[in-house]
This record gives sequence, structure tokens and C-alpha cells, in this order.
Amino acid sequence: MAEPNDWNRQIIEEFHANGGKVGGPFEGATLLLLTTTGAKSGLSRTTPLVYMADGERLVIFASKAGAPTSPDWYYNLVAHPTVTLEVGTEKFNATATVVSGEERDRLYSQQAAKAPGFAEYQRKTTRVIPVVVLERQTNA
Repeated sequence: MAEPNDWNRQIIEEFHANGGKVGGPFEGATLLLLTTTGAKSGLSRTTPLVYMADGERLVIFASKAGAPTSPDWYYNLVAHPTVTLEVGTEKFNATATVVSGEERDRLYSQQAAKAPGFAEYQRKTTRVIPVVVLERQTNA
């Protein structure tokens, strides 16, 4: 199996080559590219992620396929909540906020209803999978 970084790189290249559309296991999925600043390294890291729209906000899920720990990108955006998003052919800065309680549960339930794999991810782990809301930054 390819290393995760090779896997992500291939998806990112396909995303850029096709205006935000990719095939394979993500064909037809709503996919964005999230660029975070490394919590420890300070380096930029780009990760392709499935997202859900919630009004003007975009919502991502730190599922890591139900692993016992959250993905690296989650720790990066907690440390540095200003992120860069690529959605389709558009690129913009956003502020990431981890939501909890009823809002977290509502958003996760909506995603699990659309993509049942997310319900399975939650069943596979004892941690509560973090839900992150991304809000576009406006130039004031």
C-alpha cells in the first residue's frame, strides 16, 4: 500500500488538475484541500478531506477512519486556527473552530446520515470524533 503522504499527494494533484474533482474512492464526494500550519514543525501541510456545507460554513470531521487518535491536521488547526481552503477552483483563508455539545452532535449526525461510513468510524473508536467548522475570513 502507498504511504499516506503519497496517497494524499496523488489526490491533491488530481484535485488541482480537474478543478476540484477526483475519482477513485472519493468520486462524487465533496472534497476540499485543507492547508494547516504544523503545530510542532511550523511547516504548511495540505490534506484532502471530505466536507459538508452548513449554510455558509464548511464542516470537516477529524475521524481518521475511527482510529484511537485524531489526525495530525486536527492538532495543527487547534494550534493555528487560520487555515487555507481550496474548494473547486477557489482558494481562500478560513478560521477553524472546534464545536461541541449539541452543535457537534447535530453536524456529525447529518454527515453520518449522508455518508454512513462516518457512523461506522464513531462506532470503531472510544473518542468523540471532533467536528470542525470552517468560516471564510473576510478582508475587513
